[in-house]
Amino acid sequence: MVHEAVAVGSVNNLGANQALTTDYVDSGYERGQLNPSSLNENDFQLATYTLTNAVPMTPSLSKSWHKDVEDIVEQALAPHCENGAHLYLVAGAVPSSLKVKDKVSIPEFLWLAACCDAPKVWSVGFLKHLNGENSIEDLSVEELEKQLPSGAHLFKSNCGGGSQSQEKMEAILQTINQIQSEEHVVQTTAGRVDRHMNYQEKHGEGSLLKRVAGIVAAPFTKLLRLVGYVLVEVVRYTCYFLWYVIKQLSNTAMGGLYSLWNGVMSYGKEISIVLVNIPRDVAKVAANIVMGFVRIFQNTLSLIYRILSVPIGLFLHIMVFPLDTFCAIPIVLKDMAAGVAGTCSLIVDATAAMMSGFYYIATHLGKKFVPKLSSDD
Repeated sequence: MVHEAVAVGSVNNLGANQALTTDYVDSGYERGQLNPSSLNENDFQLATYTLTNAVPMTPSLSKSWHKDVEDIVEQALAPHCENGAHLYLVAGAVPSSLKVKDKVSIPEFLWLAACCDAPKVWSVGFLKHLNGENSIEDLSVEELEKQLPSGAHLFKSNCGGGSQSQEKMEAILQTINQIQSEEHVVQTTAGRVDRHMNYQEKHGEGSLLKRVAGIVAAPFTKLLRLVGYVLVEVVRYTCYFLWYVIKQLSNTAMGGLYSLWNGVMSYGKEISIVLVNIPRDVAKVAANIVMGFVRIFQNTLSLIYRILSVPIGLFLHIMVFPLDTFCAIPIVLKDMAAGVAGTCSLIVDATAAMMSGFYYIATHLGKKFVPKLSSDD
């Protein structure tokens, strides 16, 4: 990082478009850090002292802003962004028409936005106006973006948007209200003491006896104020606790009633389905029983047929055998006679054929030798 004193001699027109340390000298304003250095460490802490992280603030505003941011981050935001989640902070200022030395704009208000990327995501914004240095306003990131110049978009998807954890937000806002209440009590007490001292100095009521009495009574007065504050806080937190208990009991009761109603509706639905299906199931069972009896009767008849068919068939074959044998005798005799006749006819045909052959041979030989004998004579 280059120091400003070194950069002044080496950079042309340095300070024409950005603030310099000399702009704050004898101006009544100091370089108020938007991101307090106490929230950072090492190089990040060193970076908070750059002028890009500074805007003109009165000493009281700077002190108040730093304390508010530190208390809010350490007591309200960081404890609700644990277990490995990351807490993202964006700080800035919206300029007014007033300027320091007609160059550096005095902010109209300061703002801070926080986003936690825990499984139960949450985000919150804060505003601190210059005319109310002792109070800081909490609001949603969407409402904060409406207060900024148009087009400002601080976190992607508004850090969860409408899906933020309401339980976390209630706890954070409750802690912030507690911080502001304690700060208000401290500031009110300090203001009363200052006014009382000024009044005494103004009217000359500074006798030694009164001062001693004031010194002696001061601890008791502070103790009574502390007791009163403690009692008020006890009553307030008791009311918060009772409200939380009643809320949890009501949520539990409503959840139980809802579960009971769902159970009754589911039970009634299942019962109605069962009742509607009873006639159909009875008819199916009756049909299955009838079909079973039919199959049993059919199988019984088939078994009886198969058992009786063997002896009956054998008996019928035995009874029919003599009749078939007797009826077959004429056919056999006929076939035998046909066979004998065929054999005789075959023998006659064979004999005739042989005789015809012998005749043919004799005739052929006679024709061959007889002419030769005639020619020799």
